[in-house]
Amino acid sequence: MASSSSLRPVYSSLKFPNLNPLSNAESHHVKLGFNPSSPLSMEIRISTTGQQNSTRRSAKNVPTKAFFFNMGKPKPEPEKPGKVQELYVYEINERDRGSPAYLRLSQKEVNSLGDLVPFTNKLYSGDPQKRLGITSGLCVLIKHEPEKKGDRYEAIYSFYFGDYGHISVQGPYLTYQDTHLAVTGGSGIFHGVHGVVKLQQIVFPFKLFYTFYLKGIQDLPAELVFKPVVPIPTVEPSASAKAAEPQATIPNFTN
Repeated sequence: MASSSSLRPVYSSLKFPNLNPLSNAESHHVKLGFNPSSPLSMEIRISTTGQQNSTRRSAKNVPTKAFFFNMGKPKPEPEKPGKVQELYVYEINERDRGSPAYLRLSQKEVNSLGDLVPFTNKLYSGDPQKRLGITSGLCVLIKHEPEKKGDRYEAIYSFYFGDYGHISVQGPYLTYQDTHLAVTGGSGIFHGVHGVVKLQQIVFPFKLFYTFYLKGIQDLPAELVFKPVVPIPTVEPSASAKAAEPQATIPNFTN
Protein backbone atom coordinates (compact mmCIF):
# COMPACT_ATOMS: atom_id res chain seq x y z
CA MET A 1 0.00 0.00 0.00
CA ALA A 2 1.37 3.48 -0.79
CA SER A 3 2.40 5.64 2.16
CA SER A 4 0.55 8.83 2.99
CA SER A 5 3.58 10.83 1.95
CA SER A 6 3.35 9.53 -1.57
CA LEU A 7 -0.19 10.92 -1.91
CA ARG A 8 0.68 14.48 -1.02
CA PRO A 9 1.90 15.51 -4.48
CA VAL A 10 -1.40 14.33 -5.94
CA TYR A 11 -3.47 16.42 -3.54
CA SER A 12 -1.26 19.38 -3.97
CA SER A 13 -1.57 19.20 -7.73
CA LEU A 14 -5.40 19.27 -7.69
CA LYS A 15 -7.03 22.56 -8.62
CA PHE A 16 -10.43 23.49 -7.22
CA PRO A 17 -12.86 25.74 -9.08
CA ASN A 18 -13.92 29.10 -7.76
CA LEU A 19 -16.36 28.40 -4.93
CA ASN A 20 -17.77 31.90 -4.81
CA PRO A 21 -20.42 31.50 -7.54
CA LEU A 22 -23.33 29.25 -6.69
CA SER A 23 -23.06 25.70 -7.85
CA ASN A 24 -25.64 24.35 -10.28
CA ALA A 25 -27.41 22.50 -7.50
CA GLU A 26 -27.51 25.61 -5.32
CA SER A 27 -28.70 27.70 -8.24
CA HIS A 28 -31.45 25.17 -8.83
CA HIS A 29 -32.44 25.35 -5.19
CA VAL A 30 -32.62 29.12 -5.33
CA LYS A 31 -34.84 29.00 -8.37
CA LEU A 32 -37.14 26.63 -6.54
CA GLY A 33 -37.21 28.84 -3.49
CA PHE A 34 -34.81 26.76 -1.31
CA ASN A 35 -32.39 28.37 1.08
CA PRO A 36 -29.18 26.29 0.94
CA SER A 37 -27.81 28.07 4.03
CA SER A 38 -30.62 26.72 6.15
CA PRO A 39 -30.51 22.91 6.32
CA LEU A 40 -33.82 22.87 8.14
CA SER A 41 -35.50 24.97 5.48
CA MET A 42 -34.01 22.81 2.76
CA GLU A 43 -35.14 19.69 4.50
CA ILE A 44 -38.71 20.95 4.86
CA ARG A 45 -38.87 22.12 1.27
CA ILE A 46 -37.50 18.86 -0.05
CA SER A 47 -40.03 16.91 2.00
CA THR A 48 -42.83 19.10 0.69
CA THR A 49 -41.61 18.72 -2.86
CA GLY A 50 -41.49 14.96 -2.38
CA GLN A 51 -45.10 14.98 -1.26
CA GLN A 52 -46.12 16.96 -4.31
CA ASN A 53 -44.26 14.60 -6.60
CA SER A 54 -45.84 11.62 -4.87
CA THR A 55 -49.27 13.19 -5.26
CA ARG A 56 -48.64 13.83 -8.93
CA ARG A 57 -47.48 10.28 -9.48
CA SER A 58 -50.50 8.81 -7.72
CA ALA A 59 -52.83 11.15 -9.62
CA LYS A 60 -51.39 9.91 -12.90
CA ASN A 61 -52.20 6.35 -11.89
CA VAL A 62 -55.90 7.10 -11.23
CA PRO A 63 -57.99 6.41 -14.36
CA THR A 64 -59.92 9.40 -15.66
CA LYS A 65 -63.16 7.44 -15.64
CA ALA A 66 -62.89 6.97 -11.87
CA PHE A 67 -63.19 10.72 -11.42
CA PHE A 68 -66.42 10.83 -13.38
CA PHE A 69 -67.70 7.74 -11.61
CA ASN A 70 -67.19 9.36 -8.23
CA MET A 71 -69.16 12.39 -9.30
CA GLY A 72 -72.24 10.17 -9.31
CA LYS A 73 -75.07 10.01 -11.82
CA PRO A 74 -78.50 11.47 -11.03
CA LYS A 75 -81.00 8.76 -10.21
CA PRO A 76 -83.99 8.65 -12.56
CA GLU A 77 -87.15 9.82 -10.92
CA PRO A 78 -89.88 7.20 -10.55
CA GLU A 79 -92.62 7.52 -13.12
CA LYS A 80 -95.47 9.63 -11.83
CA PRO A 81 -98.95 8.14 -11.99
CA GLY A 82 -100.50 9.39 -15.20
CA LYS A 83 -104.08 10.10 -16.10
CA VAL A 84 -106.05 6.93 -16.73
CA GLN A 85 -108.70 7.03 -19.45
CA GLU A 86 -111.32 4.36 -19.91
CA LEU A 87 -112.42 3.14 -23.31
CA TYR A 88 -115.27 0.64 -23.73
CA VAL A 89 -115.79 -1.53 -26.80
CA TYR A 90 -117.70 -4.61 -27.86
CA GLU A 91 -116.16 -7.28 -30.06
CA ILE A 92 -118.86 -9.16 -31.91
CA ASN A 93 -118.53 -12.10 -34.26
CA GLU A 94 -121.36 -11.80 -36.76
CA ARG A 95 -120.28 -14.99 -38.54
CA ASP A 96 -119.59 -13.14 -41.78
CA ARG A 97 -115.78 -13.03 -41.76
CA GLY A 98 -114.84 -16.71 -41.67
CA SER A 99 -113.53 -16.25 -38.15
CA PRO A 100 -112.15 -17.87 -36.11
CA ALA A 101 -110.06 -20.38 -38.01
CA TYR A 102 -108.76 -23.34 -36.00
CA LEU A 103 -105.39 -24.67 -37.15
CA ARG A 104 -104.84 -27.99 -35.43
CA LEU A 105 -101.05 -28.09 -35.63
CA SER A 106 -100.90 -30.69 -32.87
CA GLN A 107 -102.74 -33.10 -35.19
CA LYS A 108 -104.70 -34.34 -32.19
CA GLU A 109 -108.44 -34.78 -31.93
CA VAL A 110 -108.68 -32.64 -28.79
CA ASN A 111 -107.42 -29.09 -28.44
CA SER A 112 -103.71 -29.31 -27.60
CA LEU A 113 -100.61 -27.23 -27.02
CA GLY A 114 -99.50 -25.37 -30.13
CA ASP A 115 -102.84 -25.20 -31.93
CA LEU A 116 -103.34 -21.78 -33.53
CA VAL A 117 -106.49 -19.68 -33.80
CA PRO A 118 -106.26 -16.61 -36.07
CA PHE A 119 -109.33 -14.38 -35.82
CA THR A 120 -110.93 -11.09 -36.80
CA ASN A 121 -114.22 -9.64 -35.55
CA LYS A 122 -116.15 -6.37 -35.66
CA LEU A 123 -115.75 -3.61 -33.09
CA TYR A 124 -118.61 -1.52 -31.75
CA SER A 125 -118.74 1.28 -29.21
CA GLY A 126 -119.65 0.50 -25.63
CA ASP A 127 -123.19 1.90 -26.06
CA PRO A 128 -123.17 0.13 -28.82
CA GLN A 129 -124.38 2.74 -31.29
CA LYS A 130 -121.32 3.08 -33.54
CA ARG A 131 -119.20 0.83 -35.67
CA LEU A 132 -115.54 1.45 -34.75
CA GLY A 133 -113.49 -1.07 -36.70
CA ILE A 134 -112.21 -4.60 -36.26
CA THR A 135 -109.98 -6.83 -34.16
CA SER A 136 -107.19 -8.82 -35.78
CA GLY A 137 -104.90 -11.30 -34.12
CA LEU A 138 -103.71 -14.75 -33.19
CA CYS A 139 -104.18 -17.07 -30.21
CA VAL A 140 -101.80 -19.93 -29.37
CA LEU A 141 -103.30 -22.72 -27.29
CA ILE A 142 -101.32 -23.23 -24.08
CA LYS A 143 -103.50 -25.65 -22.18
CA HIS A 144 -106.74 -27.53 -22.71
CA GLU A 145 -108.74 -27.54 -19.48
CA PRO A 146 -111.72 -29.90 -19.79
CA GLU A 147 -112.57 -29.61 -16.09
CA LYS A 148 -113.26 -25.90 -16.73
CA LYS A 149 -114.89 -26.59 -20.08
CA GLY A 150 -112.47 -24.35 -21.88
CA ASP A 151 -108.95 -23.50 -22.95
CA ARG A 152 -106.13 -21.19 -22.06
CA TYR A 153 -104.53 -19.25 -24.91
CA GLU A 154 -101.73 -16.73 -25.24
CA ALA A 155 -103.14 -13.93 -27.40
CA ILE A 156 -101.53 -11.19 -29.48
CA TYR A 157 -103.93 -8.91 -31.29
CA SER A 158 -104.91 -5.37 -32.23
CA PHE A 159 -107.98 -3.15 -32.18
CA TYR A 160 -108.33 -0.94 -35.25
CA PHE A 161 -110.17 2.39 -35.00
CA GLY A 162 -110.08 3.79 -38.53
CA ASP A 163 -108.34 7.17 -38.81
CA TYR A 164 -107.74 7.26 -35.07
CA GLY A 165 -105.17 4.46 -35.22
CA HIS A 166 -104.90 1.16 -33.37
CA ILE A 167 -104.16 -0.39 -29.97
CA SER A 168 -102.13 -3.59 -29.55
CA VAL A 169 -102.54 -5.99 -26.63
CA GLN A 170 -100.95 -9.22 -25.42
CA GLY A 171 -101.66 -11.68 -22.64
CA PRO A 172 -103.85 -14.54 -21.44
CA TYR A 173 -107.08 -15.29 -23.25
CA LEU A 174 -109.26 -17.69 -21.28
CA THR A 175 -112.45 -19.01 -22.83
CA TYR A 176 -114.09 -19.68 -19.44
CA GLN A 177 -113.46 -16.49 -17.40
CA ASP A 178 -112.50 -12.80 -17.51
CA THR A 179 -108.84 -11.86 -17.92
CA HIS A 180 -106.55 -8.84 -18.12
CA LEU A 181 -104.12 -8.24 -20.96
CA ALA A 182 -101.30 -5.71 -21.28
CA VAL A 183 -101.66 -2.77 -23.64
CA THR A 184 -98.33 -2.86 -25.48
CA GLY A 185 -98.58 0.15 -27.78
CA GLY A 186 -100.49 1.82 -30.55
CA SER A 187 -100.52 4.25 -33.45
CA GLY A 188 -102.27 7.48 -34.37
CA ILE A 189 -103.83 9.08 -31.31
CA PHE A 190 -102.79 5.96 -29.38
CA HIS A 191 -99.07 6.41 -30.05
CA GLY A 192 -97.16 5.87 -26.79
CA VAL A 193 -100.12 4.30 -25.03
CA HIS A 194 -99.73 1.76 -22.22
CA GLY A 195 -101.99 0.24 -19.63
CA VAL A 196 -104.24 -2.79 -19.29
CA VAL A 197 -107.50 -4.04 -20.77
CA LYS A 198 -110.08 -6.20 -19.08
CA LEU A 199 -111.62 -8.86 -21.29
CA GLN A 200 -115.09 -10.12 -20.38
CA GLN A 201 -116.41 -13.23 -22.06
CA ILE A 202 -120.14 -12.75 -22.64
CA VAL A 203 -120.81 -15.50 -25.18
CA PHE A 204 -117.61 -17.23 -26.31
CA PRO A 205 -116.47 -16.76 -29.05
CA PHE A 206 -119.16 -14.48 -30.42
CA LYS A 207 -119.56 -11.62 -27.97
CA LEU A 208 -116.89 -10.00 -25.76
CA PHE A 209 -116.69 -6.74 -23.85
CA TYR A 210 -113.47 -4.79 -23.21
CA THR A 211 -112.64 -2.06 -20.73
CA PHE A 212 -109.38 -0.30 -21.56
CA TYR A 213 -107.45 1.59 -18.89
CA LEU A 214 -105.18 3.77 -20.98
CA LYS A 215 -102.21 5.95 -19.96
CA GLY A 216 -99.64 8.04 -21.77
CA ILE A 217 -101.89 9.67 -24.40
CA GLN A 218 -103.85 12.87 -24.93
CA ASP A 219 -107.53 13.05 -24.06
CA LEU A 220 -109.65 10.72 -26.13
CA PRO A 221 -111.85 12.39 -28.76
CA ALA A 222 -115.49 12.78 -27.74
CA GLU A 223 -116.45 10.33 -30.48
CA LEU A 224 -114.71 7.52 -28.56
CA VAL A 225 -116.09 8.41 -25.14
CA PHE A 226 -119.25 6.45 -24.41
CA LYS A 227 -121.38 5.50 -21.46
CA PRO A 228 -121.39 1.71 -21.79
CA VAL A 229 -124.40 -0.53 -21.46
CA VAL A 230 -124.18 -3.50 -19.11
CA PRO A 231 -122.49 -6.38 -20.96
CA ILE A 232 -125.10 -9.15 -21.08
CA PRO A 233 -125.75 -11.85 -23.72
CA THR A 234 -128.73 -9.98 -25.21
CA VAL A 235 -126.75 -6.82 -26.07
CA GLU A 236 -126.85 -6.05 -29.81
CA PRO A 237 -125.46 -3.18 -31.92
CA SER A 238 -127.93 -0.67 -33.29
CA ALA A 239 -129.29 -1.36 -36.76
CA SER A 240 -127.56 1.72 -38.20
CA ALA A 241 -124.23 0.65 -36.68
CA LYS A 242 -124.61 -2.85 -38.14
CA ALA A 243 -125.37 -1.32 -41.53
CA ALA A 244 -122.33 0.97 -41.17
CA GLU A 245 -124.37 4.07 -41.96
CA PRO A 246 -122.26 7.26 -42.02
CA GLN A 247 -123.77 8.72 -38.86
CA ALA A 248 -123.13 5.46 -37.03
CA THR A 249 -119.43 5.00 -37.85
CA ILE A 250 -116.17 6.74 -37.03
CA PRO A 251 -114.10 8.33 -39.86
CA ASN A 252 -112.81 5.68 -42.25
CA PHE A 253 -113.60 2.87 -39.81
CA THR A 254 -111.53 -0.26 -40.41
CA ASN A 255 -113.58 -3.02 -42.00
